[in-house]
Amino acid sequence: MKKANLAGRVGSWSARNWKKALFGWLAFALVAVVVGSAVGTRMAGNESSPGEAGRAEKMLDTADFQGPPVENLLIQSSRLKVTDPAFRAVAGDLVQRLEATDGVSRVRTPIGLGQAGGAVAENGHSLLVDVELVEKTAEKRIAGVESTVAQVRTAHPGVKIFEFGENSANREGDKAVAADFRRAEILSLPITLLIMLAAFGALVAASLPVVLAFSAVLAAIGLSAMISHVLPASDITAPMVLLIGMAVGVDYSLFYLRREREERAAGLEAHAALRRTAATSGQAVLISGLTVLIAMAGLLLANDSTFSSMGVATMVVVAGAMIGSLTVLPALLSRLGDKVERGRIPFLRRNGERSGDSRLWSAILHPVLRHPLISTLGSVAVLLCLAIPALSMRTAIPSMVDMPASFQTVKAYKAINATFPGAQAPADVVIQASDLRSAQAQAAIASLRRQAVASGKMFEPIDVRMNAEGTFAAIEVPLAGDGTNEASMAALSTLRKDLIPATVAKIPGATVAVTGETAGTSDFNAMIKARMPIVFAFVLGLAFLLLLVTFRSIVVPIKAIILNLLSVGASYGVLVAVFQWGWGDSLLGFQSSGNIVSWLPLFLFVILFGLSMDYHVFIISRIKELVDRGVETETAVERSILSTAGTVTAAAVVMVAVFGIFAGLRLIEMKEAGFGLAIAVLIDATIIRGVLLPSAMKLLGRWNWYLPSWLEWLPTTRFGRHEQPVAKRELAPALD
Repeated sequence: MKKANLAGRVGSWSARNWKKALFGWLAFALVAVVVGSAVGTRMAGNESSPGEAGRAEKMLDTADFQGPPVENLLIQSSRLKVTDPAFRAVAGDLVQRLEATDGVSRVRTPIGLGQAGGAVAENGHSLLVDVELVEKTAEKRIAGVESTVAQVRTAHPGVKIFEFGENSANREGDKAVAADFRRAEILSLPITLLIMLAAFGALVAASLPVVLAFSAVLAAIGLSAMISHVLPASDITAPMVLLIGMAVGVDYSLFYLRREREERAAGLEAHAALRRTAATSGQAVLISGLTVLIAMAGLLLANDSTFSSMGVATMVVVAGAMIGSLTVLPALLSRLGDKVERGRIPFLRRNGERSGDSRLWSAILHPVLRHPLISTLGSVAVLLCLAIPALSMRTAIPSMVDMPASFQTVKAYKAINATFPGAQAPADVVIQASDLRSAQAQAAIASLRRQAVASGKMFEPIDVRMNAEGTFAAIEVPLAGDGTNEASMAALSTLRKDLIPATVAKIPGATVAVTGETAGTSDFNAMIKARMPIVFAFVLGLAFLLLLVTFRSIVVPIKAIILNLLSVGASYGVLVAVFQWGWGDSLLGFQSSGNIVSWLPLFLFVILFGLSMDYHVFIISRIKELVDRGVETETAVERSILSTAGTVTAAAVVMVAVFGIFAGLRLIEMKEAGFGLAIAVLIDATIIRGVLLPSAMKLLGRWNWYLPSWLEWLPTTRFGRHEQPVAKRELAPALD
């Protein structure tokens, strides 16, 4: 009798102490939810900006002269000019009503229409009005401003009035995020349950993975709220917890529960079936979970608060899902026994039937194993072709052009930017010096303004603000382009490398830094480029070591890494083709901005690498289990892939369905993340698992398990205890 591995011992303890395991988990989840709700979530602010843009933002915070929040209102008419009495009457009515609106401190219009400020378009048909809000109540009172603007629109239907500002954009965006998150929560549970019903054919068995995964998600959201007071959360942290938690949590429970049902159907006594499941699929879940945790820990090396918050939050939910599967599930199974089959669904096959012997997968696997070289070269060629678009990937921080076109603030942003180029995404040149009111400093600032306009890449109005002490100045310089395209980047480069050194950088003792949407994107991309090799080396290195120790083979981890990199590359390529090139964007309900969300490539690599390892470890562990029992590698590959086909297919369908929900949301960040993950899982569960993995293992044969003599000291890891007879279904050939 062999000593049980760690997962086997944990499962046995949980089965014997089912009350402690079950009620301990429930108490943990309840405390996490209650405490997390009580303390709330602290959101990240400007500290998330890297590089020069981050330094400029800190200078702005130090100066404390940013002024009141401002909403921009664009009044536009195709037939009336600003100088026409009818146009001026509309503008006057708007100004008068706004000045009487609670929360508005001042309304600024061009000279001749009221207080100085705002701007008139060159064609004379558009007027830009600045509305200053009371800073302390701006977020709460912005709804009143929006209501006033709506009233003026109704009163003057012949004139267009657009409103855009940080507060109105945040209000509309926050409402969309909340609505999308609720939609994802509502849809994910019934869709996942329906898939589990199809997989198990019984209501009780189908409910266990879903309930366990959702409890892990709730607990992780509560824990993430607590952690956010040390490491601030981003606005996508909670959706990512739901996204990853439901997919991984259901998969782990599915692997475990399906194996236990198979062992019972093969004739093992209930406790023996549970012990074997804990020591086999349980061990695979443990290794898979650890691999995912290692991958996600790589996000912490990006040295950015957005990545750190997402990394910690997803690590928490994956750890919770893994622990729940290894403890709560065996506790429930030991208590329920065969009652887990209750709630049978008519016309669906029984849980214990060999869903793995699928005719489809048999039809695929036969030619793959007969022609392994052709299958390997063909599948690699397909993956490389899919990856080609990734070579042209261009990333940018999400901006208003990436928001849904139906948003009122997006319509306003585009209208204002078209009329006054760069006005809504200016570069902020921040200057710190001992005396910025000196003649030399003022001359340098004036020179910067002149040269900026003369360059043709920057435009008026260029606004200059200065603090009361005259030690800080901020110059808003509208840039060409939409804020993230090549024109904007070229303008930023000219500003930073040519204009600033020739003007304001010559002010004695001056420190100058540039921030803004374009600068933030440029600096974030530079940070990612510098940190990505470190993250890649960390994730790949630790995953290699974990798989090396687990399977005592140097070939298995190398092959796993190559296969996963091919999968990630192909997913990148499809993502670029759809979201950057715009192939099929109308089908997904968005309009391509020509960019990929800047944080997504690194995040997707980490998540995809971890999720890909789920299937890989699950299948390889089955193969290793048979090889350890004396079965030839080729036969073990065939039997294992066929015996796991139903489980892996169901797991993949769950992941694709959950990720697909997010691909259907409105915000581009969630849409890209969901789509990228869904495509990766689809590629993994078909091309990688069905073709490339078996063909590569057939070609390698015994070399799959090669371990250099100088590594013989590594401990031996066996998947399973052998005190029970091998199930008959594993001794019989899988195919005739």
